[in-house]
Parts: sequence; C-alpha cells; structure tokens
Amino acid sequence: MKLRKIMTTIILAAACLATLAAAPQADKQPIVSSTGRFGDPSTTAIMYRDFMYGVIKELNPNELILTKTKFGTDQSFKLNKKTKFTQDGKPSSFDRLKVGDRIYIDVDTDKKTGVMTAKKVVSGVDLPSIPTAQ
Repeated sequence: MKLRKIMTTIILAAACLATLAAAPQADKQPIVSSTGRFGDPSTTAIMYRDFMYGVIKELNPNELILTKTKFGTDQSFKLNKKTKFTQDGKPSSFDRLKVGDRIYIDVDTDKKTGVMTAKKVVSGVDLPSIPTAQ
C-alpha cells in the first residue's frame, strides 16, 4: 500500500514537471508565410473538400482522364456544354488546360450508370484566397 502511494506521488510529480516544461511554448505563434501564393490552406481545403483532385493525363474535348486520384487509378470524367472552367480564380476554357496540370473537379455522378461528369474544373492558383499585403 505504501509503495502504491509512493508510485502515485512520483507519477503526479512527473506530470506536473512535464506541464511546466511545456508552458513556455504556449506563447509561440505559428510561422506565417511571407508569400501568399497558395493562400490560406485551411480555406482552400474547405472550399474544395467535395471536389476530386488529380493530375491531367489525357485531354479530349468530351473527356478528361486524371491520374493520382483518390481512387488510386486513372479516372475518366465526361465534359459537356455546362462544364465551367476556372484558372487562377478567373473564368477560363478547356483550351487552357494541358497535360500535367493539377486540377480540382466538381463531379456529378450518374446514379444509374456511375458515369462521372465534370460540373466545374479548377486549375492554377485561386487568387481570391490570397491575403493582401499590408
């Protein structure tokens, strides 16, 4: 019983020392990038959380094939007249895309056939999320 009290006291003392050792680090601020090239990653992540990410492998006027998707294999996305393209935060077109571009796609999946159609294709830097210089 006495040994148990001694062990408990030692463990509590160690916990107190660990807390005191960590206390001086609490006033440190996170490192802020001096360039706003990629914007605030937390807002970008929220904006595109429902989008599919990938790297363009093949481009066709009616289809886009991406590699490095969440599926782990090359994935095909159909394009139609309603598909909107954005590059660097501004309206763009299919012609500005090239093989190797990293893009986000807002996808509409047909429930019957499973065909994925791109509603919106976003590439480049999203300029509205870049912080302004002060």
